[in-house]
Amino acid sequence: MPDLIPTFPVSPLADQQTARTGPRYGRSWAWDWEASDFAVDGAGRIPEVGGHRAWVDWCLKTLHTERFAYLVYGPGYGTELERALRQPSREAVEAELTRAITEALTADPRTAAVRDFSFVWHGDELSLSCTVVPTVGDPARLEVTYSG
Repeated sequence: MPDLIPTFPVSPLADQQTARTGPRYGRSWAWDWEASDFAVDGAGRIPEVGGHRAWVDWCLKTLHTERFAYLVYGPGYGTELERALRQPSREAVEAELTRAITEALTADPRTAAVRDFSFVWHGDELSLSCTVVPTVGDPARLEVTYSG
């Protein structure tokens, strides 16, 4: 009796495509953090960045963007900053920022963990730093400042 389930050979190319697992870094436009705008090269063009640099820039932009505040971003992008900064004590602000930042950054499949939070207060201004660990590549130390 013939086999009722057909079989066929699989090409090596198909095997290589399925073997690639995990998230990949994409490309993005370069960002000038001092100017808070896209970077521009000498020819007036916005250069592209890729790989780890694009991911780190994505992480920093996420930490600077209020979640649900801009229609251009989906509901999963940004950090609930206003809610965190309205907490009644500095300890509560730090705990809420730790939760909100960890939640925001680990929503991206390229981010494995967020750890080593550090908080320094200067009056109403808060300088925060944390280490973000990608699923592929080296960890990055992020530093942001929030003004109350």
